[in-house]
Order: sequence, then structure tokens, then C-alpha cells
Amino acid sequence: MTLDFHAARENMVENQVRTNDVTDHPVQDAMRVISRERLCPPGKLHLAYAEAVVEYAPGLFLMQPRDISKLLQAVRPRPGERALALCAPYAAAVMAQIGLEVTLRLPEGGAGDVISSAFADGKVALETADIAAMSDGAPYDVIIVEGAVPRAPRAWLDMLAQGGRLGVVERSGPVGRAKLYKRGPDGLIAGREIFDATPPVLAAFRETPAFVF
Repeated sequence: MTLDFHAARENMVENQVRTNDVTDHPVQDAMRVISRERLCPPGKLHLAYAEAVVEYAPGLFLMQPRDISKLLQAVRPRPGERALALCAPYAAAVMAQIGLEVTLRLPEGGAGDVISSAFADGKVALETADIAAMSDGAPYDVIIVEGAVPRAPRAWLDMLAQGGRLGVVERSGPVGRAKLYKRGPDGLIAGREIFDATPPVLAAFRETPAFVF
């Protein structure tokens, strides 16, 4: 049976995005256009628009549409801004569609054939590097992370421009909390919790269990 991705995309926006109080029209409009299935490995295309995380590379996942749409709405991406998408290929594609200048950073091995092919048109700059380190392209107006970390690294906060926003899920237990960090006019950074979410913790941030005799 052939999947109708266009219909699935519309259903995703109507039933997973709008019904979860995502009212930002630029985000909605971009999500109606971006082919999420292009970011899914063969064999997982049927999950592209489901209420599920999708592993696109070892230890790297697309967040559920509900979660990433709420995170995008929180950071309010706008045309002309500069954005850094950390392990966030879907968010990168959405922000590029909105009109931002986007860099997608993945760890070594994260930009496999599927992701490389999806961004071959050059609309999103693709780089592989330590995702917890500073970027030569800083500062950024928007930074977004598609996956959870125990706590946002200081380097991510330091890359925010004045008025810049970071959207990330912080998780150290069964349930995480999406947080919005913003650099104010005085240069200080404030953060606030915005919603519950349980995406997998990014592989680079997973703690290795200690050996016990």
C-alpha cells in the first residue's frame, strides 16, 4: 500500500500540532510543506508523521511532531534570523522554510546518507562537530535541540545573540521539561520551563553506568 504523505502531513498539523496550542502560523505553514519522510531511514517511513520519535542515526532521533512544534513556537523563528539546529534536522528544515539562515550541526556519523541527501540542495548548511562545543558561526538568534540533555551546556548559552533564544528539553529522569532560554538586553540569560516532554537523551550526553563490584 502506498502511503499518502501529503494527507499524513495535513493530519499531523491538524491533530498533533494545532490541537496542542501551537498557533504560530509560520511554524504551521512550514510544517505543512516540509517532507518529514525524507529525514526517515528506509523502513521507518511509516513513522514520519506518527506520534513517535524516529531514529535517523544511531542515538539520534526526530522528536515527536507535537514536541518539536511546541519548541519551535517557543523560540519564535523569524525570517532573516540566524539559527543553529543541534541534532535537529526537522527543525532545521522548518526554520529554513520560514526564511532563516540555518546551520545543522550533527556529531560525527550523524550525517548519514538520508540526512546528507535531504539537505543536498544547500538551503541548510550541514556540519559535523562536537555538539556541546562553541560554533565558529556564533552568535545565533535561535538555537534549537531535537533531543534531550541533562542540562543545557554553557557553550550553547554563550552562543546566543542579544535577544537570542534557545529551546531544549532537559531530562535527567523519566520525564523531561522543555525550557526556553533567552538573552536579554543586559546580556543576562533567563530560562523558564514551558512543557513536559520525554524525547530520548542524545547519545553524546548519556551517562555511562559505573562498574560496581
